Amino acid sequence: MRILDIRECAIPLKSDIRNSSFDFSEMTTSVVAVITDVIRDGKPVTGFAFNSTGRYACGAAMRARFIPRILAADPKSLLDAHQANFAPEEILAVMMQREKSGGHSERSVAIGTIEVAVWDAVAKIAGKPLHRLLADRYSGGAIAAKVFCYVGGGWYFPGQTIKDLQDEMRRHLDAGYTMVKMKVGGLPLDEDVRRVEAVKTILPAHAQLAVDANSKFGRDEALAYARALAPFALRWFEEPCDPLDFELLAEIASGYAPPLSTGENLFSTQDVENLVRFGGLRPERRDAIQVDPPQAYGIVQYARTVAMLERRGWPRGALFPHGGNQMSLAIAGGFGLGGAESYPGVFGAFGGFADDARLQDGYLTLSDRPGIGFEGQSALYAIMRELAC
Repeated sequence: MRILDIRECAIPLKSDIRNSSFDFSEMTTSVVAVITDVIRDGKPVTGFAFNSTGRYACGAAMRARFIPRILAADPKSLLDAHQANFAPEEILAVMMQREKSGGHSERSVAIGTIEVAVWDAVAKIAGKPLHRLLADRYSGGAIAAKVFCYVGGGWYFPGQTIKDLQDEMRRHLDAGYTMVKMKVGGLPLDEDVRRVEAVKTILPAHAQLAVDANSKFGRDEALAYARALAPFALRWFEEPCDPLDFELLAEIASGYAPPLSTGENLFSTQDVENLVRFGGLRPERRDAIQVDPPQAYGIVQYARTVAMLERRGWPRGALFPHGGNQMSLAIAGGFGLGGAESYPGVFGAFGGFADDARLQDGYLTLSDRPGIGFEGQSALYAIMRELAC
């Protein structure tokens, strides 16, 4: 059993949406195919992944360092103890050879994307959906039948009106979501307040609203937004730039302490440990941590991050992987996490879940497709299949 080839290509997202800090007009993503010599249904088993969204394609580092290290390794050293499947933890160790400590994000996205593609191949060889394989390894076999999903939306785009924003949120609610998230920080404060108020007016009583500032704010602007949005009693206030202000932001909200969510810009277990030690986050307030596994060295390292958080008193229900894709969905289900993000209608073929995915009351039933399940996303799988040919 061996890995025959690992291929990467950069795909442009071609999107005109923007958040508070940047637009996605130049954004690219790396698609990876890990081709093995294992044959299923007359074809080599191939694992796929992409480096989530919001970080540019990273194929140069893959081709210069990480892919050659895997292909040069003794094939038997990449297998599990029974020599029956590939061992992602061994493949991760091979990629990390001759890498200096630190340097996260410079290499963590490239390594994590390849590592998640390996997991896709491992699950396919085992004949299991990835979430079931992960549940066996990391959750004592406890399998989640469904995962809570909230929708990431409310982007800024050229010519957008308040009605456009409301119509978008209605579509998400009609699709079965019960929590919607929108962007703030990209317009003057009074205009953003009007946008938030407009969305709040159309939400049914059971629905919740979160806002996402995408690391835009310094202390003064963060506090100004907290004061202005306090009357709306928002569910989450995501990504303030200075974590030391978290408790103060919560106190401002007229005695109501809204949960806070952060972590998508952290790429190592050490970074996340520093956040929970010194950042003022509190699990009892239902704060959430949103590490993006394919951008943070992959699933093996994410398991180490989860274990660290549990030692520090954080329940798995407080973890919501960033990314809004099949990878994050499988990871949330396999580890028994609080839920996953969703990006329907944006990022082209890379946003959202399988074509036949259906939500009910905010929850998505997991698929039985082997591996991550990209084969159920026709537009995305067409890109991946071409890379593997």
